[in-house]
Amino acid sequence: QAQLVETGGAEVQSGGSLQLSCAVSGIGFILYHMAWYRQTPGKQREFVARVSSLMGTYTNYSDSVQGRFHIWRDNPKKTVFLQMDSLKPEDTGVYYCNAVHQLYAEEHWGQGTRVSVSS
Repeated sequence: QAQLVETGGAEVQSGGSLQLSCAVSGIGFILYHMAWYRQTPGKQREFVARVSSLMGTYTNYSDSVQGRFHIWRDNPKKTVFLQMDSLKPEDTGVYYCNAVHQLYAEEHWGQGTRVSVSS
């Protein structure tokens, strides 16, 4: 059974940094594209960043975080990370880890970790 566990959420001041982690078990981690999404009350969940399966060669980011956030994967540890720098109040939300199989229509979500950025 797939399990994605996010950690690292916290309250920080504007301009600060956080590193989120998502530990994955129960699936063949290396075969999954991994991504981070976030959601704030009253809004739809939005894409933040993605790293490709296997060696994580390809990454992409939403325009709002490009240049401030960095995603990478550690396959031996079955963990995906999101380094968030120069945080802004609009980065506040619950951050969710997402896994999508590289070939099949199989998707998994974590329970989320909360990030709060004060001005």
